[in-house]
Amino acid sequence: MSELKNFDKTPEERDIAHHFHGYTDARRHEEIGPMIIESGQGIYVTDNSGRRFIEGMAGLWSVAVGFQEQRLIDAAIAQMRKLPFYHNFGHKSHDPAIDLAEQLIELAHVPMSKVFYTNSGSEANDTVLKMVWYRSNALGKPEKKKVIARNRAYHGVTIASASLTGLPNNHRSFDLPIDRVLHTLAPHYWKEGRDGETEEQFAARCAEELDALIQREGPETVAAFWAEPVMGAGGVVVPPATYFEKIQAVLAKHDVLFVADEVICGFGRTGEMFGAITYDIRPDVIVMSKQITSSYVPFSAIMMNDRFYQPIAEESHKISTFGHGFTAGGHPLGAVVALENLAIIKERDLVANARDVGGHFLSRLRTLSESPLVGEIRGVGLISAVELVDDKATKSVKVAGRLGRLMNEAMQRNGLISRGMGDAVAFCPPLIITRAQADDMFEIVARSLREVETELGVA
Repeated sequence: MSELKNFDKTPEERDIAHHFHGYTDARRHEEIGPMIIESGQGIYVTDNSGRRFIEGMAGLWSVAVGFQEQRLIDAAIAQMRKLPFYHNFGHKSHDPAIDLAEQLIELAHVPMSKVFYTNSGSEANDTVLKMVWYRSNALGKPEKKKVIARNRAYHGVTIASASLTGLPNNHRSFDLPIDRVLHTLAPHYWKEGRDGETEEQFAARCAEELDALIQREGPETVAAFWAEPVMGAGGVVVPPATYFEKIQAVLAKHDVLFVADEVICGFGRTGEMFGAITYDIRPDVIVMSKQITSSYVPFSAIMMNDRFYQPIAEESHKISTFGHGFTAGGHPLGAVVALENLAIIKERDLVANARDVGGHFLSRLRTLSESPLVGEIRGVGLISAVELVDDKATKSVKVAGRLGRLMNEAMQRNGLISRGMGDAVAFCPPLIITRAQADDMFEIVARSLREVETELGVA
């Protein structure tokens, strides 16, 4: 189709003219245009001017085995030649979908029963919410339909999953959240903890607020609770000690399902295969995407236990079908890439690498704590964040988002792609990163922080 290109315009001009971007200020994009990435190799990407960057966010929290992994490319090509597409409607299946479902069940740290395939984390969370409602009807509990997520949570952008998401900009002007979706306190001890309150006392207060919310709404009306083991887009919020232990006690008390959103944390990011293992979470449902294929192919999966599955299966039998699914759900291309991706993670022990290199990088980040602009440094495994402030004593900023923007711009100038979430900047590099590469990444962070300090006159 190259004959259709307008060679009188640059790629940047053509992008502005024709491409509407997600998570972007559309008017500002018309003014400044895109950064165009042309290639990637390992932990690096290169733009169309030839500049190379460390991809400090693994794309979007997702390229576990790095860019241009030949084994994934070869697996995709071989599957394209054999069976480029097939679906799973009406009792149809194919080997890659079967093999992957079996392997995912084997990887689970708690007993799981079935895997259902979707195409993205948003679709997966949307589907789980539909299943929760379907299950309640199957159990003869049509009033048990409310679900609870947390402030600052991120669970996607479809109408239902964006409602679960607890970030204001995912709701503004979209008429969201929908009813039946409630939110409770974010487990961010540094920001939400009270003076004199210990980490465990804060965790207890989070659980008490959840319990009070369920009591107010009526336990007979609340069906499920959603949580990321570590909050990603909400600022890399690491849960306080004993938090999930206390939260799960509340859910058990009121017969509320636990949905673990492992879209970011799954497949090694926290230094365990699942974030739920890191924090001893025993969920009824696990939602997976991103690192499942290292994002080489759009793909996602929902893993559920028998408590969740059996009522849904019975209702589908009564109706004669489960009236939900996706053309590309369980796509053979995505399934074989996922299988090869998981094999690489296991063979190269990338989960242990996340623990080792992540711990090393986090310890280096913590040396920046004396900066007048650093409020908190937090993380686990190979996911971390630096929270910037104007006033360390009050943990406050003068203009929300300004410090995060300045820091991100400085890091990009210096060769590191990160992501700002308000005034926190995140780091989530590919799981293949080495200690030496992590040191390179840290040096860019430190240099960029000094530049921002100088720019603001606080050095």
